[in-house]
Amino acid sequence: MVSREVTQGTQNQGADEKITYTITTTNWASSPASVSMVIKDANSVDVTSSVTSGSNSVSGNIITLKPINGLAAGERYKVEVQFTAGSGAPFECYFYIDCEA
Repeated sequence: MVSREVTQGTQNQGADEKITYTITTTNWASSPASVSMVIKDANSVDVTSSVTSGSNSVSGNIITLKPINGLAAGERYKVEVQFTAGSGAPFECYFYIDCEA
């Protein structure tokens, strides 16, 4: 069975950092398309619009997420990424970010 959590697991990110994460989709499917991302804080509140800007992109089997910045130190965030592959149903994977000072 394939886990929905990305292989790299929880990421650490400084409160002042701006990081662009990538996800290789070969564990789930090839040729991802229609990528969307939602970032939730520890209370499951959608904070995507306040901590991201730009667009997600795809090259081959690699999704490049829009940069994430402006996270609050000491908080944990869940990043949920949904995509389609071919004419199949959507896939969703996730990872956590622990924000450090």
